[in-house]
Amino acid sequence: MNHRITMHIALGVALSAGIAHADDKTETIKTTSAPPREFAPMTRSERFTNYLVGIAGPEAILTSAASGAIRQATNSPKEWGGGAEAYGDRVGSAFAQHVIRGTLSYGASTALHEDNRYFASGETGFFRRTKYAVMSAFLARHDNGSRGISFSRIGSAAGAAFISRQWQPASTTTAGDGAVSFGITMGSDVAFNVFREFVHLKRK
Repeated sequence: MNHRITMHIALGVALSAGIAHADDKTETIKTTSAPPREFAPMTRSERFTNYLVGIAGPEAILTSAASGAIRQATNSPKEWGGGAEAYGDRVGSAFAQHVIRGTLSYGASTALHEDNRYFASGETGFFRRTKYAVMSAFLARHDNGSRGISFSRIGSAAGAAFISRQWQPASTTTAGDGAVSFGITMGSDVAFNVFREFVHLKRK
């Protein structure tokens, strides 16, 4: 299984490289949200650094370990069984999917000039801040500070969810399984954004 995971990570990197050098001819759907005061478009080096931290930083490792633990507890996929080796397979699978998603997102966001970083809302009130955090999982900033649908974030989540089916055993390779994986990924994005809005950014 490890060989197949490595092969698909390499495929994701290759696809991303091609996307990153594509011409930007995509028309975006903009919202009226004003850019945060601290917003500034990322340079190529900043974008690449952000990509590396995203795929190999503490958050990536912790989420992969947590995902592996949940799947171990629910015995999914069932073919991998239990024990330390099976847990390692599940963590490795989750991490590989995360790397593929991050790589696809990096390439697409570069080509489309999308900025998927999270900025504090600056709003007051629980519901306004929560709404902003939830919407931010599906929106991205552009170079002029406007926000529109994040094709790179949503597309990379879908791409990684279905690419990862290639090394999964028979019980988790259906389109439905890929759709569930996509939903869980986007749900995790929402949860992390809410955390950033109410806890992490407040502390910072």
